[in-house]
Amino acid sequence: MSDDVTADLEARAGACLAHYGNVDVRVEESALGFEYEGALCSLRAVNLAPGLDVLTLTAVLAWDRPLKPQLHKRVADRNNALQFGSLTLIGRDKLADVILRYTFPAAGLEDEALATMLLLVLSGAGRARQGLVP
Repeated sequence: MSDDVTADLEARAGACLAHYGNVDVRVEESALGFEYEGALCSLRAVNLAPGLDVLTLTAVLAWDRPLKPQLHKRVADRNNALQFGSLTLIGRDKLADVILRYTFPAAGLEDEALATMLLLVLSGAGRARQGLVP
């Protein structure tokens, strides 16, 4: 995918988020950054193969949470309930971060369909974040 196509797809995604999700989108180096319901998010366009252009979303749902069995259970329960994406628990010593990742094909999607996909993923992130932070 050329840089122009990547930039265009990211710009369209950012415009969809700003219009439909009332999100303040920042253009950062090689990605879009924004906050959604307290989660810190990054969105970028990637070409995986000719004709396969995807958007990949990474959202930090919780950080520096005490790494205890209860957190593992909460993350597993929320992972089972997610329709779009998957949660990962990244531990460091006695603390952990909870990350949501989701990648989906975006080439050819009209703006309304693109916004719908993004908001479905982000609403799941918002629900998954509940109970993970104080």
